[in-house]
Amino acid sequence: MSTLSAGSSFAAGAMAACMAVTVTNPLEVVKTRLQLQGELAKQTKDTPLIYKGVFQSMKVIIQREGIRGIQSGLSPAYIYQVMLNGSRLGFYEPCRRYVNGLVGLDPQTPNFGIGIFVGAITGALGAFLGSPLYLIKVRMQSYSPTMAVGEQTHYSGVIDAFRDLIRKREVFRGIGAAALRTSIGSSVQLPIYHASGKIIDDLNLVDPKSPQRFLLSGLCAGTGVAVVMSPPDVIMTRMYNQKGDLYRGVLDCVVKTVRSEGFLALYKGFVANATRIGPHTILTLTFMEYTMALAHKMEGIEHRLVN
Repeated sequence: MSTLSAGSSFAAGAMAACMAVTVTNPLEVVKTRLQLQGELAKQTKDTPLIYKGVFQSMKVIIQREGIRGIQSGLSPAYIYQVMLNGSRLGFYEPCRRYVNGLVGLDPQTPNFGIGIFVGAITGALGAFLGSPLYLIKVRMQSYSPTMAVGEQTHYSGVIDAFRDLIRKREVFRGIGAAALRTSIGSSVQLPIYHASGKIIDDLNLVDPKSPQRFLLSGLCAGTGVAVVMSPPDVIMTRMYNQKGDLYRGVLDCVVKTVRSEGFLALYKGFVANATRIGPHTILTLTFMEYTMALAHKMEGIEHRLVN
């Protein structure tokens, strides 16, 4: 059976992710600011907070900064999604089939253990390629002329940001945290999506080719990702946003954060993160079913469901 080329897989994954991030980027802005709020400061119940929750944060950002504020960082987010998810989602199937063949399994049959391994590898690759764009995105999203949290860096655009990062030799700042975060998230996202899809099919809950089936599988995957990925997401946001050398590395950031703010600081912005990851995962994986189908059609290959 003919298989889809790696280039088409990359394009299909990238396209699906860009469609999803258009919808979920406002939640990413909220999540970033919640994660940076009160950085390395001991907080009490009387500590004043600018951002107090997902909906309150979104409301005040729109009121004070408008649509531009709530969609800040969208340009680098698009490029980041192309680099990250084009690799992570697009190369997942070709790599999975290859590894299946190496260990003597049917290339067309998903295996949960191999899925976790391949998801981690393709996730790390995507994180490496997309890391500079995520750094730019975080700094753009954290910047506010009226409600600043964390260290503030103002960029006029992606090109201006790259010039600044190259000049300061910070293009790959925080790459270790990015690889950890994305490997963890990617290692569970697609395997859970595949496994839950199979369970849904076995129980005959919905039509295997219906949008409801893709949505249910995506919901299961998004929930799993939110739980395991929140701590490394907090660490990555803080390492990317720092202007100097507040943190020497991933472990140093973890230790300083927990020591200053307590263990639950690693789950700052969890609700916003889960609210973002859930819809983003559902939309990305649902869109990917259709972008993959389109890619198969363009190459004249019979399409089988991603699951």
